[in-house]
Amino acid sequence: MKQKNRKILVILSNRWDRNQKPRLLELDCDAEGNIHKRRPLRSLPREARFHEVWENDEGRTEFDACFRFSRKYGHKLQKRS
Repeated sequence: MKQKNRKILVILSNRWDRNQKPRLLELDCDAEGNIHKRRPLRSLPREARFHEVWENDEGRTEFDACFRFSRKYGHKLQKRS
């Protein structure tokens, strides 16, 4: 059985300092949630190419330092199925 890979956009922003530029990560995951590849993005993509969009707005700068994420349903960069 072939496992379906998902592309996830992770946005690391700071809700207390809106002048700080958000950091963007693109994750390649399998159906069980295991991360296979992590790539930083320089800017927000122009087309909707992600299966899910997640955000952490606690002002953390590293993915590994984050404790909780909130999923953004209906985000403009999320693919419509």
